[in-house]
Amino acid sequence: MAAELDKATVAKAYARWAPVYDLVFGSVFDRGRKASIAAAERIGGRILEVGVGTGLSLPEYAWTNRLIGVDFSAPMLRKASERVVEHRLTNVDGLAVMDAQHLGFQDGVFDVVVAQYVVTAVPDPEAALDEFVRVLKPGGEIILVNHLGAETGPRAVFERCFAPLARRLGWRPEFRWERLAQWAARHGGVQVIERRPMPPLGHFSLIRFGRLGGDFAAAGATE
Repeated sequence: MAAELDKATVAKAYARWAPVYDLVFGSVFDRGRKASIAAAERIGGRILEVGVGTGLSLPEYAWTNRLIGVDFSAPMLRKASERVVEHRLTNVDGLAVMDAQHLGFQDGVFDVVVAQYVVTAVPDPEAALDEFVRVLKPGGEIILVNHLGAETGPRAVFERCFAPLARRLGWRPEFRWERLAQWAARHGGVQVIERRPMPPLGHFSLIRFGRLGGDFAAAGATE
């Protein structure tokens, strides 16, 4: 198994990405970004976006939602702050440099936690997911958009070979659905609501977890 990510590697990688992130990834991640926002707004209320990055998604949320964005990268967050000012986003209650694995919020204060392209880019994905559940209200949802590694075939081989370089760039290309499913089963306080491949090629997926203790708009996973 390739070496795991560490915080210093992630920080350096995203400091390098910050000046060009919107140009390089803005259109690539557009479909997943819009899908995660639409899923979050089916619930609405207080929304935490973990890994808010340069704040690309912030102007796309409805003004009726109250938003807080956190990111581990200060250079990325400076871009997000500029975007909030530029678009006069008065529904953004705050932006903060924060570790996804140690969120500085009280328990059960958010209706939705959104994490786009984040879980595969933190040193301990399970610890981050535990934190997402902790700060979520019962009945709330965690909405992830992420690349999921192939189980078999040529793409799986490529992802394993590419993994050492990808870690230097700040993510894990070989991260598989099974790891998320095993976390949910061990945690016991969440259920999978939906798993949906994102077009055009289905290499990215939208995944919704519901925190138990409330009613959900949908039940059962979509494979």
